[in-house]
Amino acid sequence: MNKKTAISFFLGITLSLIALYFAFRNVPVADLIAYLGSINYLWVLPSTLIVFLSFVLRAVRWQLILNSNQKIGFWSSYHPLIIGFMINCILPGRVGEVARPVILKKQENVPFSTGLATVVAERIFDLFILIILFIFFLSTAKIDTNLVIEFGNYNLNSKTLETVFSGMVKLSVLLFAGIIIVGFDTTRKIINRIIMGMPSLLFFLGSSLKKKIQDKVCTPVVYIIENFASGFSFIKSPKLILICIIFSVIIWTLSSFTYYVFSLGCPGINLSFAELTSVMLIVCFFIALPSAPGFWGLWEAGGVFAMLLFGVSEKEAAGFTLANHAIQMFPVIIMGFISAFITGVDIRRVSYNK
Repeated sequence: MNKKTAISFFLGITLSLIALYFAFRNVPVADLIAYLGSINYLWVLPSTLIVFLSFVLRAVRWQLILNSNQKIGFWSSYHPLIIGFMINCILPGRVGEVARPVILKKQENVPFSTGLATVVAERIFDLFILIILFIFFLSTAKIDTNLVIEFGNYNLNSKTLETVFSGMVKLSVLLFAGIIIVGFDTTRKIINRIIMGMPSLLFFLGSSLKKKIQDKVCTPVVYIIENFASGFSFIKSPKLILICIIFSVIIWTLSSFTYYVFSLGCPGINLSFAELTSVMLIVCFFIALPSAPGFWGLWEAGGVFAMLLFGVSEKEAAGFTLANHAIQMFPVIIMGFISAFITGVDIRRVSYNK
């Protein structure tokens, strides 16, 4: 581990510990430890298996998106995906999202911009499902406007939730519009012509300099756009879009199911599958805020906020959320390191795009 990676790793641990302090400073440590000791951890095994299955389906979905441009095998999509998620769990800045196309380029020679475009496309499917589910949640649930959970500089309440939701909707619209504009040949060709014609607007420059700018700047930009467009090839197939949506629904259903299965072994957590799906949704929206690696602290604060809405005590909510977070994260970290070992991927290098 080089100095840069070591600093980031220990910074991540420090941030996570500080975040956990803010999340649990109102919960007596003795009560939290006692509750964690009362959980039936036999339910960890089925929960972990479901987590693994959800990532297998994520890899298949990404493979389908990639195959619309370049055929790759299942393991060629699985290893970069799980390594990328693992990096997000241990390093700050969500660099795992960028590491995935870096690994894909090294392993399968897929252009970086093409791989990055497929990661964006995958995130669009996730956002689409989360937004649909959250709209349903808002239409059926009543959020106590007086309920506030303090976390560092954040006051997690109904207004924070609405703000994050609004931001995600706007981001989804922006990303979707970008995919449409770049993905279709007609609009992309117009953009490329505009880019290639920009040097001609610099009337005060000589023709040789204009040509140099066109060759050195405009042509590489057009090349990147074309590679991005390759990553969005799936939009030309309505059947593939439908299949990816179905996969996304199953993936998020399984994610909810991990919450429900683990809750069966947790005293005081008597919530239905629908209620625990709502808890998962609220956690997902809150962890969209800037946070420590692996979302430690903010995940717990969001989980406590969500479970208090359904009448769960703060001690039990805190204990369940902390343990469930570990179940969601640690298998990913282990699977990521196994994939890195199998593929010979240098996590240090891909983390910093070297």
